[in-house]
Amino acid sequence: MSASTSGEDAREFYGRWARLYDLIARRTPGVPALRRRAAAACRLEPGDTVVEMGCGTGANLPSLREQVGPEGTVIGIDFTGPVLERARELTAAYDNVHVVRGDATRPPVRGDVDAVLATFVVGMLEDPAGAVDDWCDLVGPDGHVVLANAARSDAWYAPPVNAVFRAIVVLSTPPTTKLRYDDDPHLRLDAKIDAAHARLRERSRAVADETHIFGVVRLTGGRIGDGA
Repeated sequence: MSASTSGEDAREFYGRWARLYDLIARRTPGVPALRRRAAAACRLEPGDTVVEMGCGTGANLPSLREQVGPEGTVIGIDFTGPVLERARELTAAYDNVHVVRGDATRPPVRGDVDAVLATFVVGMLEDPAGAVDDWCDLVGPDGHVVLANAARSDAWYAPPVNAVFRAIVVLSTPPTTKLRYDDDPHLRLDAKIDAAHARLRERSRAVADETHIFGVVRLTGGRIGDGA
């Protein structure tokens, strides 16, 4: 989770903290269940092909592989070397899970893709709505795109939750030594996530909108419409 930064800074930052991010991705209460729900929202069937944009350390890849079965294909894309090494270790037993170094905004994937999943990614992109457009085009009509992202909660108990959320965003925005910003990273993050989820709703014929983990995580899954 992060507001956007230069590519080199982000690669260095997330590479350095790969093992910690891996632990958080797997052990934070509520997050493993959320990842399973995101995989289910892709509406995958055995034999399908699914691409995860910004797969990180691969926490979602086993769930996606379970959905498509041994005859399907799972492709994880990320731009950070040490992070990808963790993903490769996790999926080494699966010959139909492929981890590729690349840019989620210019994914090195073409052809028959049934679903795209992106969790905690769009906040790092300069043009999140444009990226969602590209992902919708990649899957085509009747394909599915699923987004899961953390943003400020709208629940009645939101103030303390949002205070913790803001601290996490600041700490996960490279460089972490910076104490003051021209504009708050969590507000920039909210705007990017709002834009991405709104675009997915515009492009979809069938949409599922959910909130999880104290209202902080938004999950939107869409079946892409023809001619949108």
